[in-house]
Amino acid sequence: MKPRVSVIVTAYNEGQSIVSFLDRLTESVLLPCEILVVCDTPDDSTLPWVEKFQRTDPRVVPLVNTYGRGPARAIRYGFDQAAADVVVVTMADGCDDPMQIDTLVRLVERGVVVAAASRYMRGGQQIGAPFLKRTLSRQAGWSLHKLARVGTRDATNSYKAYDTAFVRRVGIESDVGFEVGLELVAKARRHRCRVAEIPTIWLERTYGQSQFKVRKWLPNYLRWYMYAFGSRIVDDDTGSPVSLREVDEPA
Repeated sequence: MKPRVSVIVTAYNEGQSIVSFLDRLTESVLLPCEILVVCDTPDDSTLPWVEKFQRTDPRVVPLVNTYGRGPARAIRYGFDQAAADVVVVTMADGCDDPMQIDTLVRLVERGVVVAAASRYMRGGQQIGAPFLKRTLSRQAGWSLHKLARVGTRDATNSYKAYDTAFVRRVGIESDVGFEVGLELVAKARRHRCRVAEIPTIWLERTYGQSQFKVRKWLPNYLRWYMYAFGSRIVDDDTGSPVSLREVDEPA
């Protein structure tokens, strides 16, 4: 049976802790699904535990990213392997609420290209995040919602569902960090495609170390933040994606 949702999980040396995460995830998702756990290297400590889990739940698929290191490349690799018409991106750190995946998927099936889990709308919360990360994310979300009208108050959150055809049409150009979520919201706005959101409660991880590098990845976030304010993009007659370079750089 073709899955209704492909869940992409980016993981980096999570070790045995991935088991409790996968327990919660597989218990929460009731729709037919595949869970693609993407690691950067064959010696990642996550992989042996994912392979063991797969023996009891074949929905879980361990993958080694061949596009290069980093979460953006891992997410892009996951999209290229996904079999479903809807993809949900989540992290292996347990910060996201997996109970919301089915709801996010159904929003995309109703016609939006991005369904965001929002920490900053009424009913949402962000608990335990570092001050700088929390402040920058909240301010970016507020200004993009009010000024660029992107359709969500939490454009920077990675926890989103996407229409697979839309993502393959516009492409993923992010190449380093977790800015893919912001890139695709910005592209949805420029292509005048619909975005929706639901409230979520995000909890800072209680084990391991976060791989989020605020200062290193900030320029990449700024690139897509500014991109969201650009004019409408109309695809060419072939339906091919129009890249950021083609739209925003002079000939």
